Amino acid sequence: MPFFRFIKEMKQSFMLHPVAAHFSNGVIPVAVLYLVLFLPTGNPFFEHTVVHLLLVSLLAVPFSFYSGIRDWKTKYKGAKAPVFQTKIRLSILLLVAGILAAAIRLAVPDVMHEGGPLSWLYVATLLVMLPTVVLLGHHGGKLAAGQRSERFR
Repeated sequence: MPFFRFIKEMKQSFMLHPVAAHFSNGVIPVAVLYLVLFLPTGNPFFEHTVVHLLLVSLLAVPFSFYSGIRDWKTKYKGAKAPVFQTKIRLSILLLVAGILAAAIRLAVPDVMHEGGPLSWLYVATLLVMLPTVVLLGHHGGKLAAGQRSERFR
């Protein structure tokens, strides 16, 4: 049966890290987009969407981090190359910024409507997350491209 063959193939070939990493890398830019839409309009629906996207993406970050560490230790034998150290540091930054943004927003639900330093901190943490996921994707792409080029030599 094709369905059971598909399930068997998925069990053998499924890679958690690319799925979890691409999830966060796709959702965080959309959260920032909705933040940018909220700022000039003040539309509460845009701001609510930001927090929902933030929380959903924050759930994926630990899976991405764990699976990335696991892959680093198994596929690359824990090599101390700068790219891995950079990805680990960026992942920690992403997690810390995400937790800080979520904590601010959950502790002060009207933080964006109240204004002040806390709202600027909230915006800053969200904005820090965008280049962080871009750099994580960039370095991950370098690893994946290098792996592909070596495989086909």
